[in-house]
Amino acid sequence: MREAAAPTPPPPPLAEVLGVRRIRLAEVAAPRLTAEERHARDQVWTTMLLANPALFDGPVVACADTSWPRPGELHISWSRVPYRHYALRRVPSATAPTASLSVSVLQTTDDGRLLVGRMSPSTAAPGRWQFPGGSVEPPPDGDRLDLAALRRNAVRELAEETGVTTTPSELELWAVTRGQYGSVGVLFLAPPLPEPALRERFTALAPPERELVELAFVRSPADLPGLPGPHADYLPPVVHRFARERAGWRP
Repeated sequence: MREAAAPTPPPPPLAEVLGVRRIRLAEVAAPRLTAEERHARDQVWTTMLLANPALFDGPVVACADTSWPRPGELHISWSRVPYRHYALRRVPSATAPTASLSVSVLQTTDDGRLLVGRMSPSTAAPGRWQFPGGSVEPPPDGDRLDLAALRRNAVRELAEETGVTTTPSELELWAVTRGQYGSVGVLFLAPPLPEPALRERFTALAPPERELVELAFVRSPADLPGLPGPHADYLPPVVHRFARERAGWRP
């Protein structure tokens, strides 16, 4: 008798896309881990490094808590953690929070499409399609993490991943996503550029430095099935909302 195939696990839920006009950030103490959690985290991290030695255990900003004191205003409590902290997501017994804080850039073309990129095999999300962006890095001790700092993070990520240079003042706060593990993503809208110019700047990046290995341009959710492989959880709802806004809908 042929054994029944194992059921396919359901895909992770899509992220929420939330309108926001103001963001306030406040630093809090890093999560306190038990000795067992630290040991389990480090074991998982070692296994991850064996599979992908290019992973970098640098400092990142974790999202400790969020609140909405009034419509359109988001308050984020954040803490400094090493990137390996997120290995706790693979530890079933862990209770420490593992929400991350990231920035992404909606880089548009002059005909209204969105640039998306496929992550390289050396990244933490190999093969995943997403917008240019990444984890927020904490500021030096004594400096503030605020909306201006998030814009600077986003400008750096856009340049590193696509070769496109812009200034923080040119990035418009567009929305916030809330996804798996309670992670928060801050999305900025960049000035439009022609597709040939975007491809030229991307091609000019030295291949060893690229976190993205391929670009694509999408206009609506109907274009997403043509991108083979995993997609960031925010990608379908963000593309859907962007397309509706371009069609004249406002939240």
